[in-house]
Amino acid sequence: MQAVDPTNNAAERAVRKPVLWRKGSFGTDSPRGSRFVERILTAVATLRSQKRNVVEYLVDAATAAIVDQPAPSLLPDDALLA
Repeated sequence: MQAVDPTNNAAERAVRKPVLWRKGSFGTDSPRGSRFVERILTAVATLRSQKRNVVEYLVDAATAAIVDQPAPSLLPDDALLA
């Protein structure tokens, strides 16, 4: 059984870069832009936590969209086997 950290330090560190980006860039000008930023930052954080290549995933996702295929999964490879 894994021990649970009694602080939220990991969560605070996880959102630090996106918060700094938002403050430095003054956010977005539209709901559509906000949705894009939410999704791309979530994908980047997820892929980095899994030690997966972000650019490779984005290329695969863009290629899938062009050929009208489903996007690649953000789930870790071992979760796909379960």
